[in-house]
Amino acid sequence: MHSGSPTSGVGRVIAGRYLLLNRLGSGGMGHVWLAHDQRLACEVALKEIVFRDLDPAGEEREARVARARAEARYAAGLRGHPHVVTVHDVLEHEGLPWIVMEYVAGATDLRDLVERRGPLAPAECARIGLAVLDALNSGHETGVMHRDVKPANILLAPDRTGAPYGRVLLTDYGISVRPDAGETRYTLASVLVGTSGYLAPERATGGPPTPAADLFSLGCTLYYAVEGHGPFDRESTLAEVTAVVMEEPRPPVRAGALGPVLRSLLEKDPGRRPSASRAEAALSEIVTPRAEPYARTRTDLGSQPPWAGVASAPPPPTAPAPDGFGPVAAPPSAPRHRREVPRVLRAVLAASLGLLLALGGVWYAMARQGGGGGTGRALPYGSAVGLVRPLKDGDCVLADWPGPDRFTGTPRLTLDPSCGAQAPDGQVMAFSAAASADEARKEGSARCEERTQEIRERLADVRSLAVVPTGAGFGLAGRRTACLVLGAHGPVYGPLGAHRRLGSSFTDTANMQRRDCLRAPSERDAGLVSCSGPHDQQVLGFTRLGRDVTLTEARTRSDAACAKDVPPRDYGFDPSVYTSGSWTSQGAWKSGTHFVVCTVRKQNGGTMEGDES
Repeated sequence: MHSGSPTSGVGRVIAGRYLLLNRLGSGGMGHVWLAHDQRLACEVALKEIVFRDLDPAGEEREARVARARAEARYAAGLRGHPHVVTVHDVLEHEGLPWIVMEYVAGATDLRDLVERRGPLAPAECARIGLAVLDALNSGHETGVMHRDVKPANILLAPDRTGAPYGRVLLTDYGISVRPDAGETRYTLASVLVGTSGYLAPERATGGPPTPAADLFSLGCTLYYAVEGHGPFDRESTLAEVTAVVMEEPRPPVRAGALGPVLRSLLEKDPGRRPSASRAEAALSEIVTPRAEPYARTRTDLGSQPPWAGVASAPPPPTAPAPDGFGPVAAPPSAPRHRREVPRVLRAVLAASLGLLLALGGVWYAMARQGGGGGTGRALPYGSAVGLVRPLKDGDCVLADWPGPDRFTGTPRLTLDPSCGAQAPDGQVMAFSAAASADEARKEGSARCEERTQEIRERLADVRSLAVVPTGAGFGLAGRRTACLVLGAHGPVYGPLGAHRRLGSSFTDTANMQRRDCLRAPSERDAGLVSCSGPHDQQVLGFTRLGRDVTLTEARTRSDAACAKDVPPRDYGFDPSVYTSGSWTSQGAWKSGTHFVVCTVRKQNGGTMEGDES
């Protein structure tokens, strides 16, 4: 592990009313700030227009300002919609417009969520898709096309019940347009309007914006959510645009029941894409599967969380989904000629079957006496997981996945009592009690997501995993699901959250978390200390370096990257006193994530005191 060696808006008051607190993010048109409305004593989000060139030409400047006003006007037309970020006002400050918007507390965008946690389950993607589709429909009914539907423009936030990511909001109407209103389209010559990998092919070739084009972009977005990458991801913008126009999307591998919907939304010909109502019906079917007559209801395995086991029996034929979406019903089997089995062969088969049943009875009796592995009882989480005792709070585990990809299939778990000597993959951080094994199976994964949300948001690269008890092991497991936090792409190397002891040293940056206070006796050693006392650095957040950056190069570049992406001034630290620090480690380079931990420290190398954090 190694410590690496424009003017902030924090503290400015905009239009005599809005005090800028910190920067929430940046987009194509500028920055979004968290601000305090001094008149109403509440928090809002302010969108600031930033020109990439210092002094754009007059016409271009006017076009950018007009685009901002148009964004506010279009979004304000959807004011009060449950799935659109509310726009409160548009104002001018020092000659430039600022858009005053609803501040969505605890929100993360879909792109960041998938980058941190990995692909989502198909049913969860369908739920998100329904909300975005509802927002788009409301705009389409008034003639407004969004034109930039993509993961970064979809916010997920806790809903009123506290469920994480329960609220879905579409934002950034910055390039919206009413095609039939005769308005100027605020674009620059030779610049595509939209995001290359999510642009409909007819838009990429100069066609007009239509509802069908927005639905294509929604298809690309849901593909990203369920697969972890876009359907037309390429090495350059030009290659992505070419792929959108000329190539078919990569076949999805995780989509399950969502696959047929994605294929329909990603049709090159807009006339062959489903209408909004057909798309809504198909997505609703995935979120709440309908029962089929004369057949046992069967959830598509692709719509279950990664933890769910796969049945060995082949699936029964399924009825077609509404409006032509798959899967297609299996055709009836062709008639076969029955062949009479000779009487002697029947006798031999009967004798063999009897022998097998007898041997099976002997094996079962011995197994009941010896109990798998000598335990004499059921395994709490089943034979695939392999643990002979229920998990306890703080247990560190090693996860052996059945295939090359993490979070695919059911991992075999073993305990790491040292919680560090074997580079553990994760740790038990919470539990979810249930009234029955069936309730644990149905609700365990979502509840674990909720119970581990806070710790996951403090770490750079982790995911939640629900270890659900089997029916036979439900009582033995304490009638509860164990909620693990595992490294998304590699080990966590040590204990997490409150299970870490003050004074302990970090062996890797993977279990450093936001707001940690560190002692740093050297550039290679860091330990966890209380923030109420003297400390050398404090963790503010994380950034990532490019795939081509080596670990050796990272140690000289990481400070500058943190100063750019996680500037201490955005967290209230005086830039004349404090500066950026950083930590890198081998773990992030072994996993290929290239995460860097960004900290704040004093410029003179002095100790920070408790009241500064």
